Amino acid sequence: MIQEIKYKQVGKFEDTKFEKIHNEIFNDSNYASVLVAHEIAEIIKEKQQEGKPCVLGLATGSSPIKVYEELVNLHKNGELSFYNVITFNLDEYYPMEPENRQSYYYFMHQHLFDHVDINPENVHIPSGEIPAEELDQYCIDYDLKIKQLGGLDFQLLGIGRTGHIGFNEPGSHKNSGTRIITLDHVTRRDAASDFNGIEYVPKKAITMGVSTIMKANRIIMLAWGHKKASIVKETIEGQITSNIPATFLQNHDNVSMILDDEAASELTRIKTPWIVSQCIWTDELKVKAVTWLSETLKKPILKLTDKDYNEHGMSGLLTIEGSAYNLNIKIFNKVQRTITGWPGGKPNADDKNRPERSTPAKKRVLIFSPHPDDDVISMGGTFSRLIDQGHEVHVAYQTSGNIAVTDEEALKFAEVGQLMDCNAGETNFKKVISFLNSKTTAYEDSLETRKLKGLIRRMESYGATRYVGLDDSKVHFLDLPFYETGKVKKNPIGQEDIQIISDLISSIEPHQIYAAGDLADPHGTHKLCLDAIFESIEQIKQQPFMNDCWVWLYRGAWHEWDIADIDMAVPLSPDEMNKKINAILFHQSQKDRVMFQGEDAREFWVRAQERNRNTALLYDNLGLAEYEAIEAFKRYHF
Repeated sequence: MIQEIKYKQVGKFEDTKFEKIHNEIFNDSNYASVLVAHEIAEIIKEKQQEGKPCVLGLATGSSPIKVYEELVNLHKNGELSFYNVITFNLDEYYPMEPENRQSYYYFMHQHLFDHVDINPENVHIPSGEIPAEELDQYCIDYDLKIKQLGGLDFQLLGIGRTGHIGFNEPGSHKNSGTRIITLDHVTRRDAASDFNGIEYVPKKAITMGVSTIMKANRIIMLAWGHKKASIVKETIEGQITSNIPATFLQNHDNVSMILDDEAASELTRIKTPWIVSQCIWTDELKVKAVTWLSETLKKPILKLTDKDYNEHGMSGLLTIEGSAYNLNIKIFNKVQRTITGWPGGKPNADDKNRPERSTPAKKRVLIFSPHPDDDVISMGGTFSRLIDQGHEVHVAYQTSGNIAVTDEEALKFAEVGQLMDCNAGETNFKKVISFLNSKTTAYEDSLETRKLKGLIRRMESYGATRYVGLDDSKVHFLDLPFYETGKVKKNPIGQEDIQIISDLISSIEPHQIYAAGDLADPHGTHKLCLDAIFESIEQIKQQPFMNDCWVWLYRGAWHEWDIADIDMAVPLSPDEMNKKINAILFHQSQKDRVMFQGEDAREFWVRAQERNRNTALLYDNLGLAEYEAIEAFKRYHF
């Protein structure tokens, strides 16, 4: 598999004819990261056998973390030594002290260098402490060191949403060398969560240049997640332009982009494979193709013609189905049947063509919410509907969400608590006030501060759940241990986290589980929480009650399901949409200053309203019934 990644040629197969950079797509980014780590290990070993140093260009950010984790594992298992390795990192913020937790110096030592036998003198990371008047010469010398060693044997890259590699922002020239650069606003906004606010993110950085990167013998770029999908498409299929510096990689003769499914989702051969080559027309692909054609032509499904299909690469589909008329009715009915006003199943009804079973009429429902507001943001209308229709609904908040409470918000509550001379459990308001008044961005929160911030979010959650009619006894705060680090960086999911979830599922024995499948979450908690649920299900799926348990995945905080992925669509009336918004507004600490906003600057209630209305509009444009708003779900089959 490693050799396939390294040597497979672009353009050998018809389905890659739009693509100008070789890429491999994986279901699991962790597995892909392991393969990349093993390729790096092989290069290191080859150089050791030749008695030569191995010069690596390394990247920071979330994308390569699992690569470094596997390299450390190989070293600890005695399979890999770094005695001959010389490293050059791509970039560093400027100004930046190396001991600062946001520095790339800190990152690299935390994830790699402190755990392997590399000679410290062989580690090169741009210094964020160089005096301004010495920067130009420092950058020249950085490139010169690489050149004197014969260049980079291997360069590991991530990609920013602006298309930057390293910190080569839009406008960077193909001949650029290592230099100081001003960071794009989008780049700074993406880094805001690491710095507890965009105002603390440095405006400049030192970066290795495009020219230096392009001289590497071998380049691998990693891209994970939905929010990278559009820039991945531009990089692989678009024209070479300095506005997207990553496109310069099209001119490298030994580069691979390693993608997960979501990062690859906008590639032509993935999104619209019928345009590229002959397809195997599965039922799922038929829905995807017909709804895509309807959206593209802005015509309802039932108005699509044979000519429309033939002109858009779907003549083979018409051959299978006989005519546009037959195909249109088939797909229209399939999409229409996803719509239901009974998310828990309609009692005493024929459920053959309904998303949910009719029995039992009253179901036990368990809604998992990664943070204390994801439930109402993403499925608040369905949440309320399930309660109104008499189901036994439980909600489980997987994390405390404490890091998303600003210091200013916590200080306000602490000062009110002190004035009232009350004490919330183990929270000492005087200690919290003293800590927050002396805190700098380099510190993590104290235990007392974390408890207060968690308590703020807990009480907001109670406000929202009471508002939609849920009894307090059905609200569960799991406070999963992986989250409670007091920092943006979380621990890996452990067996203790999985056991807490398994115990809750087993105690409720639900007929329905709802979980967050919105993996565009900018701080990764959604993915970790979903992974923990999936692992819990794997461990308990043999229990008899799991035979009657269906799992539904919701989105909505950052983006919505594509129409072809939706298995259940729950329409909301104007009154229900207003009720959902009011429930979201109970989470006041997340209203005016959201700590982890992602690329969408709007408040969460505005996002939720527009996403739900857009989903309803999409159904309307396809020729289906017109609704105020729709919440959408995809069924997960375990």
